Amino acid sequence: MALTVQDAFGQPFEMAEPARRIISLIPSITEIFFTLGVGDRVVGVTKFCTEPPEGVAGKPKVGGQKNPRVEAIIDLKPDLVVANVEENRKEHVEALRAVGLQVLVTCPRTVREGTRLIRDLGVLTATTDLAEAVAARCETALAEVEGAALGRPPVRVFCPIWRTPYMTINRDTFVNDMLRACGGENVFLDHPKRYPTVNLGEVAARRPEVILLPDEPFPFEEKHLAELHALGDVPAVRAGRLHLLDGKVLSWYGPRIAASLRTLAKLLLQ
Repeated sequence: MALTVQDAFGQPFEMAEPARRIISLIPSITEIFFTLGVGDRVVGVTKFCTEPPEGVAGKPKVGGQKNPRVEAIIDLKPDLVVANVEENRKEHVEALRAVGLQVLVTCPRTVREGTRLIRDLGVLTATTDLAEAVAARCETALAEVEGAALGRPPVRVFCPIWRTPYMTINRDTFVNDMLRACGGENVFLDHPKRYPTVNLGEVAARRPEVILLPDEPFPFEEKHLAELHALGDVPAVRAGRLHLLDGKVLSWYGPRIAASLRTLAKLLLQ
């Protein structure tokens, strides 16, 4: 019986049998495979796949998300390649499919979709019981933080993902849904662009109560706090609620969703 899941476009993706030779082009998805106990089946990863360190250390590297070495991927003879709509380029996916490779394209935009992806990869690797247990832990954490935020006014949050120029996120993103679940309200959620460019004057006008500075994709550090402190009368600055944090807390879907939700809720609901 075929193993069937849905891809990012709502189309069925089928495999005749469980994946045995896997290439992951997304760091958080690489971590999912190792959590499901099939790290030994992963035959290639990107140079940005860092988790788990001991697992990925010896794996062949096939380039980056935006510039994978297509021929190297083909030479590894995978029976499953996993990509992402935003992180990987359409032409690379099409080149892999043109030689007959199975490429699952993903794009979780909510916490629940991130959890569903764990189950989907469990289906494709015949690890459904373990995938269900991992997904259930994430769902328990989600119910916990949503319950804690219930009845409280949302905390207004500015969360940049880039600097010079500042870029942030709108409502149609996984990061936005993480903030929502934990009692936050992204101050740029209503922007028409998914990843808008903004200036600090616009940030000040939105009056954020918390500013989160993740270390990926842009590596925000202590030295970058000064220009945000210069916003002056913004509630987040007055209250000292500017937080540097691990970017994986905000943007990595998969097994770390449970811990990330609890970490983020502590920052927002204090």
